[in-house]
Amino acid sequence: MSVVKQKIIVGMSGGVDSAVAALKLVRAGHDVAGLHMTNWEDDDGYCTAAADLQDARTICRELDIPLHSVNFAAEYRDQVFSYFLDEYKRGRTPNPDVLCNREIKFGVFLEYARRLGAEKIATGHYARVNPGPPAQLLKAADAGKDQTYFLHQVSELALRDTLFPLGDTVKSDVRRIANEAGLPVYDKRDSTGICFIGERPFKDFLSQFLTSESGVMQTPEGIEIGQHAGVMYYTLGQRQGLGIGGVASGNDEPWFVAEKDPQRNILTVVQGRDHPLLWSDEMTTESPHWINGAPNALTTGKVWHCTVKTRYRQQDVPARVMSTAQGLHVAFDTPQWAVTPGQYAVFYDGDVCSGGAVIESAIHVATAVADTGTAPL
Repeated sequence: MSVVKQKIIVGMSGGVDSAVAALKLVRAGHDVAGLHMTNWEDDDGYCTAAADLQDARTICRELDIPLHSVNFAAEYRDQVFSYFLDEYKRGRTPNPDVLCNREIKFGVFLEYARRLGAEKIATGHYARVNPGPPAQLLKAADAGKDQTYFLHQVSELALRDTLFPLGDTVKSDVRRIANEAGLPVYDKRDSTGICFIGERPFKDFLSQFLTSESGVMQTPEGIEIGQHAGVMYYTLGQRQGLGIGGVASGNDEPWFVAEKDPQRNILTVVQGRDHPLLWSDEMTTESPHWINGAPNALTTGKVWHCTVKTRYRQQDVPARVMSTAQGLHVAFDTPQWAVTPGQYAVFYDGDVCSGGAVIESAIHVATAVADTGTAPL
């Protein structure tokens, strides 16, 4: 069965995933070009943008396809980085990669590619699209690499014009394909963490843009056991870097961040991963984004049974969801660990990614019963 030849522009990061995505499209007979985005400009030695551009050039030369280069640093600062800083000011832990996908890769990048004559764009994300209409976002074949969590804010209209060539491919095969094709990035290390921070110390980076004050680190009972460097530097569930030594009233279990109070500048820590304050039975969210419209159950005021992720490296778990005036109320079938305000809750109906929302608050079951006098959903 012949493939209809299309002009496709591939987002070329300089890594192995986008390289093999482009390779597969070339082999399928499409008219392929690469487009490398510069989204962050920094010359302090931590930013790898220059090296990544050189790798993208090498890949495109090997594939015999043209490479375009564009600078979206201004758009990134306005549409992604400013939100990132605002969330940290509030004492929350944001996920800028989700916004980068919505605003940059499937926003200004898509529009730029269209101006270059592209019929479709493609990226090296591990996800699949059912073209529809309407287009649906589906989990990747490689469950361990599935990136729908980061793509859930992309619009249905953008998904119509998007291809994910790696959606049916596992990571080990991607590296093998690249090696066999002679692509020099076949063993290049995957990028990790927030793109504009890279390998630099997070605290040093954030302190360039925001001011903080040290404050009290205490137990849930109000016993002061140390000082923190500023609540914005910590995230719920964090274990490393707390600087807590032996405590007379404590035991040998490790300490974890359980609560952040930016108004009072207090960090609450607990001992043991199983401490009740680290586990939530429910959560609330801000207003959700639905890729294909709100699920029928929610539009009729009923409980929607689905699965949800509250962080990327997590298996989605069964949950019951209700609409509220502010967003969503979610009750987990089993308690979830370190549910973190500012992060995203992403909802699934089988393999279909329905959408998601920013987590507003985590609720422990004992708190919910005491406040409302009723059991959770």
